[in-house]
Amino acid sequence: MDLGIEGKRALVLASSQGLGLGIATRLCEEGARVMICGRVEEKLQGVAKALNDNCSGSAGYVVADLSDPGSTVAIYGAMKEKLGGVDILVNNTGGPPPGTVDRPDTDSWKTQIDTMLIRVIEITNLCIEDMKAAGWGRILTIASSGVVQPIPNLAMSNTIRSSLVGWSKSLSNETASQGITVNMLLPGRILTARLAQLDKADAKRTGKTVEEVATAGQATIPAGRYGTVEEFGSVGAFLCSEPASYMTGGLVRCDGGAIRGV
Repeated sequence: MDLGIEGKRALVLASSQGLGLGIATRLCEEGARVMICGRVEEKLQGVAKALNDNCSGSAGYVVADLSDPGSTVAIYGAMKEKLGGVDILVNNTGGPPPGTVDRPDTDSWKTQIDTMLIRVIEITNLCIEDMKAAGWGRILTIASSGVVQPIPNLAMSNTIRSSLVGWSKSLSNETASQGITVNMLLPGRILTARLAQLDKADAKRTGKTVEEVATAGQATIPAGRYGTVEEFGSVGAFLCSEPASYMTGGLVRCDGGAIRGV
C-alpha cells in the first residue's frame, strides 16, 4: 500500500530508540522527510545516518530534552529552519518511574506532568498552524494501554497519559474539518528497552527472575508473545498516512489483544 506521504515533513519526538524510532523508520521508508529528537547527540547522529543510508526518505535530528521548558520552541524552530514546517507530528515521551499512586512526591508529579503532558500540548500548538495552512496534517500521540486498562505499579503513567486522551479527542473534533487527523496509539508489551526496564522492576518487586516475569507476562497476551517495534511502527505510519484520512479521534491498540475490555 502506498501511504501517500512521500516528501511529507514529519517530526517524531523521543525517537532515537524504541517506539519513536520504530515509527520514524517506517515514515522514512515511505519517503517522508523525518526529524528525529532525543537527548544524546551521538546516538541521534548514528540513527539519522542509518535512516539516510537505508530509506527512500531523509532524516535529520535535533537534540532536545522534553523536561526543559524551552525544548518545544527549539524543536519547532529546527523544523522551520530545516524543513519549512510540519505536516506530521508524532508525540512521544519517555515513561515515568514505576510505582504506586502514593509513592512519588508532589515535585515528581509536577516534573512528569510538565514533560509528558505540557510539552506535548506546547509542540502540538506550534505545529498545528502549519497543518491548518496546508489543509492537511496528522497528529499521532503515543500513550499506553494503561489509559484503557490501568497497569499495576504504573500509577503515574496511567494518570498522566489518560489526561492526553481527553485532550486528543477534543483537538480531533476541532480540526477534522481542516484535513487534520488526531489519534492516539496505545502500545501493549512491545520489545523495547522500556519493557525490559519494567520487567526488571517487576522481578525486583515480586522476587522472581526477569525470565519468569517475561514468561508470565507473555502468557497473559492472547497473541502469546511480546510485539515488535517494526509491527508497532507500521501501525503508527498508517495512522499518519493519506489512506487513514477518515480516521480521527480514535484510540488504536497495538497490544496483541492484551487489553481485556472491548
